[in-house]
Amino acid sequence: MKKFISALLCVSSFSFASMIGLDALGQEQIAGGSTAMAGRGFAGSAKTGDAEGVSVVNPARQAFDSKVSFNLNFLFDVSSADRSNSHFTKTTVSLPSMNLTFPMNDFGSLGFSLWQHYASTMREDIENEEEQWNAEIEYQSSIYELVPSYAIRLPFYRVVSLGFSAHFVMGSFNRDLTLGPNHDDVDEGDIWATNDADVTDHVTGDWKIKNSAYFTFAAQYRGRMASYFFSFTTPYTLKNELEYNFRFSELDTLAPTKLTRRIKVPAMLATGVNYRLNKRHNVMADVAWRAWDNDIENAAGSWNMSKVTKTQNDFNISVGYQRDGSDIFYDSYWDRITYRAGLWYKNWYVEDVSEIGGSIGAGFPLGRKGTMLDFAIQGGVRLTDDDRNWSESFIGIRLGLVGVGNWGKTRGQ
Repeated sequence: MKKFISALLCVSSFSFASMIGLDALGQEQIAGGSTAMAGRGFAGSAKTGDAEGVSVVNPARQAFDSKVSFNLNFLFDVSSADRSNSHFTKTTVSLPSMNLTFPMNDFGSLGFSLWQHYASTMREDIENEEEQWNAEIEYQSSIYELVPSYAIRLPFYRVVSLGFSAHFVMGSFNRDLTLGPNHDDVDEGDIWATNDADVTDHVTGDWKIKNSAYFTFAAQYRGRMASYFFSFTTPYTLKNELEYNFRFSELDTLAPTKLTRRIKVPAMLATGVNYRLNKRHNVMADVAWRAWDNDIENAAGSWNMSKVTKTQNDFNISVGYQRDGSDIFYDSYWDRITYRAGLWYKNWYVEDVSEIGGSIGAGFPLGRKGTMLDFAIQGGVRLTDDDRNWSESFIGIRLGLVGVGNWGKTRGQ
C-alpha cells in the first residue's frame, strides 16, 4: 500500500490545472476526465453500450455493459492567464483518470476508478531589477479519489438499473513563496560579500476526508431510443492538514505551525439524457448542480494574502453528439471510427468565475475485439469579473486507451 501511495503522489506531480483557486481547491476535473466524455463536451453519462465503462457521476450506467473494459486517459493542456498587466502561459501533462469495469451478467457489474478530482499547479520566477529582488512562486496540489462502484439491473424490470459508488480521498498540497536578492549586477567573485539569503514561506500538507468516504447513488432507465439517469452525491468535508514553515535559510527556520482547514463540499444533483437516432447517431445532454453555503479557507496566513476564497453555486451544462462506429470488422475503417463533438458551460465554485468550452473527438478501433484509441481536442475560456482572479484561455489534447475483453465467457456467448 505504501508503494502504491508513493506512486500516486509521483503521478500527482503531473497535474492539469488553472491558476484560479490556487489557495482553495484548484480546478475541478469534469465528469471523471475520460477522453470519450471530453470529446462530446462532457455529456453522455446516460449513454449505454457494450463497454461504456465507469461514470463517476452515474454509477448505474455500468450495469448495461456486457464486456470488461479498461480505460486509461492522458491530458496535454496549454493555458494562458491574464490579469491587469500580468500574463502567464503554462503547459501541463496529467493523468486525469483510469477506469475498470467488470460485468458479471445477472450479478451486476463492478467498477473501479482512480480520478484526479481537483488540482492546482503553478511555478513562476519573477525579477524586479529596480528594487533588486527575485521571487519564486510554486504551487502543487492534487486531490485524488479511489472510486469503487457497483450497479445491477432490476430483475423484474430490466430496463432500469441502480448503482452506487464510494469515494475515498487522498492527495497532497505544497506551496513555496520565496523572496531573495537579485545578484545580476554583482560580479560572481563578490557575491560572498552580499546578503544572499532567501526567505521562503513553505507550506506542505495532505488531503483527507473527515469521514471514511462520501457516496454517489444513481438510477438509470434505458429505453429503445432514449436513456435517462438521475444521481445524488452526498455532501462531505475535506480536511487539509497543513504545516507552515518560515525559512530564512536551509539551516535557519522558525518552529513550524500546524493548521487543519476544513472545506465543506455540498451535495451534488445530476441528471442527463441520451437519445439515439438511426441506431448509431446519439444526441445527449447532462446537468450537474451544487449549492455552496460556505466560503473556502485559503492556504494563506502570510504576506497579506486573502484569508478565504468566496464561493457561488456551481453547475455544469453540457450537450454533445456521437456517431458510433460500426462493430463489423469487415466494414471500411472510416465507417468503424466513432465521431464526437460537444459544448459545455460551467459555473465554477469560485465566485464570479465561469467557463465556456467546446470539443471534437474520435475513437479509432484497434483490432477486432473492440479495443480503441480515443482522441479529443478541447478549448475554451474562463471568464471573471473579479480583479483577484485570472481570465484564462485554454486548449488541450486528450488521449485515451480503451481495452475490451470477454473475461469469464466462453466462445459463442
